Amino acid sequence: MASDRLKILLTNDDGIFADGIYAAYQELRKVGDVIVVAPDTERSSVGHGITLAHPIRYKKIRRKNKFFGYGITGTPADCVKFALSVLLKQKPDLVVSGINLGQNDGCSVFYSGTVAGAREGALLGISAMAVSLATYANADFTVAAQWTAKIAKWLVTHPLSKRTFLSVNVPHRPKSKIKGWRFTQQGTMPIHGSFQKRLDPNLGEYYWMTGKLPMNKRNNDIDTYALQNQYVTITPIHSDSTDYSALTTMRNGDVPW
Repeated sequence: MASDRLKILLTNDDGIFADGIYAAYQELRKVGDVIVVAPDTERSSVGHGITLAHPIRYKKIRRKNKFFGYGITGTPADCVKFALSVLLKQKPDLVVSGINLGQNDGCSVFYSGTVAGAREGALLGISAMAVSLATYANADFTVAAQWTAKIAKWLVTHPLSKRTFLSVNVPHRPKSKIKGWRFTQQGTMPIHGSFQKRLDPNLGEYYWMTGKLPMNKRNNDIDTYALQNQYVTITPIHSDSTDYSALTTMRNGDVPW
């Protein structure tokens, strides 16, 4: 391997056998040396959970009769930690998480295992990005994979501030139908806020969480709406959740104790 090539750690939450991670791998190999460390089964919507109550195991995975990467019995955040602690001899230049089946815009960044994989990289001081494709069925990851490689090359030459990473969402459209890209802010409207009551075969009640996407608006500065309007959205996400304005107000105000 050439020493000047990018070293890229690739993970996801859909599992190491998902189509999205394979598509990302194929394109990222054109811009760097890629090591895949991903959950051995799907771990969607696990957020930034880590495994403490069970041991972590791993095994080598082959795809298309070739070595592909390492399957880990843990979460996306576990995968990044484990890769840096056990599998890699040196810290990678970039962590890429995805390509996720389904968008991770707006408040989804709090629940997404895909986003957590990138966040873990940022917490460990590595440039990182999460990539998601805005569809849940009949996915073609070709265009999203091309954007993944393109943004990856840009990111390593334009480092972000400490503990900041990118959340990228790509419309599920042919390349010619995508309007372009936008640097966007995270939407804040919750999208999963209702429960449908249903009956099982024994007439027992159960509930399925559901919700509606925010209505389409013209504000293409917000990831949710720009994505709906067929832009690739690139949103910088900071891992420090402190509200510094509120902190200053509280420090300067009166307290009852």
